[in-house]
Amino acid sequence: MIRAVLTALMLALALGTQAPAETRVPQSQAEISLGFAPLVKQAAPAVVNIYAKIVTEAPQASPFAGDPFFDDFFRSFSNPRPRVQNSLGSGVILAEDGIVVSNYHVVGMATEIRVVTTDRHEYDARVVLADQASDLAILRLEEAEGLPFLSLRNSDQVEVGELALAIGNPFGVGQTVSSGIISGLARTGTGTGEGFGYYIQTDAPINPGNSGGALIDVNGELIGINTRILSRSGGSNGIGFAIPANLVREFLHQARAGAESFQRPWAGMTGQPVDADLAASLGMPRPEGMLISELHPESPFAKAGFEVGDVVIEVDGEPVNSPSEMVFRMTIAGLGGSSDVARWRGGEKEVVRVEMYSAPDSPAANPVQLGERSPLPGLTVARINPRLIVDMQLPLSAEGVVIADPGPYGARAGLQRGDVLLGINGEAVTAPQDVVDLMGRTQGWLVLDLLRRGQRVSLRFRL
Repeated sequence: MIRAVLTALMLALALGTQAPAETRVPQSQAEISLGFAPLVKQAAPAVVNIYAKIVTEAPQASPFAGDPFFDDFFRSFSNPRPRVQNSLGSGVILAEDGIVVSNYHVVGMATEIRVVTTDRHEYDARVVLADQASDLAILRLEEAEGLPFLSLRNSDQVEVGELALAIGNPFGVGQTVSSGIISGLARTGTGTGEGFGYYIQTDAPINPGNSGGALIDVNGELIGINTRILSRSGGSNGIGFAIPANLVREFLHQARAGAESFQRPWAGMTGQPVDADLAASLGMPRPEGMLISELHPESPFAKAGFEVGDVVIEVDGEPVNSPSEMVFRMTIAGLGGSSDVARWRGGEKEVVRVEMYSAPDSPAANPVQLGERSPLPGLTVARINPRLIVDMQLPLSAEGVVIADPGPYGARAGLQRGDVLLGINGEAVTAPQDVVDLMGRTQGWLVLDLLRRGQRVSLRFRL
């Protein structure tokens, strides 16, 4: 009955349907007046309100605040004060035993989480898996069972123009439902953090507090998790973004498997979208895909025979037109398997099988911490390998030694985690033990040559 009414409404709106055999016009005024009410009754109980408490450390106000000289000098000596922040958001129940998905920015740093269902039951919750780059977190509700939940749809089958409902708790006013359509797919370049943004766009109104809520289709299946809006005022302008359900499915899979941190396959490459001029120079019939501009020798693509200059067109039959799309496609493929990757090379398209694995932790990082007699006690350095390149967001070509922890004295001297240590007192550094040896021989002055975010930096200290 519900499916027939909703598909008839879609036909009347000329938006198409996924089940043509079941379409029919409304049979009565009662059916016409139902609207989305049956759908909301079915789906809304699986969307919850989340109240999170976050404790942060704020430095005490300095009497020299604003002074151009003393402000920076005394900043590191101020004692931080704990400050409690309250976060409001939404979540979606994915399983009857109390598995809930929300956004990282809602619960990822929370010290206390309270979840309230539509029937006013309250549950304590804990984060079991979270990833800031993807802005997703999986929660488990304590002592929960028999809860209503939403099924995950294959988000690759979502089409622009489909009807969609957004359910959440905007501005804390209570559970709210808004309607719209799917406005766009494969939106990239709108994310935050590490640039893994890959979203479904909707014009269903989304406001602060909707984060972590559900974007559902007319069958009540979860299309995505509402995560952010594009707005200058802070309110809804009809441009909202949701994290696709296929990525949520991979998070759920890893959470069920007991993963402590979210793992995604490593591409080991950098690339750029192919525009019209680049496509013409490569002999491509139309602009598509991502040109490989840099490739790590340990990359799974390098192992499969890819080279710089190849164009990645598809992963598992789905188009790839940007680095964010590449990361997304590899992520939902999962670790331990393989994917069929279509590439363009020499005027021909071919499909190559590529293994999916995480960045290898080899050669061994061999971290070394300097002792108390060192000029910079507590400084920890490690050998650069693919795992550290990913963890510290280093350039793909980085090699040598990286600062894993500057320590208390190194931080005051201006060193930062992720600095690549090139030399000490004019002598090259190639291994962690070199740092120990050269620091041990240092007298008078200490000169450190670094590579920081692609720029060479030289620091000089008198001992």
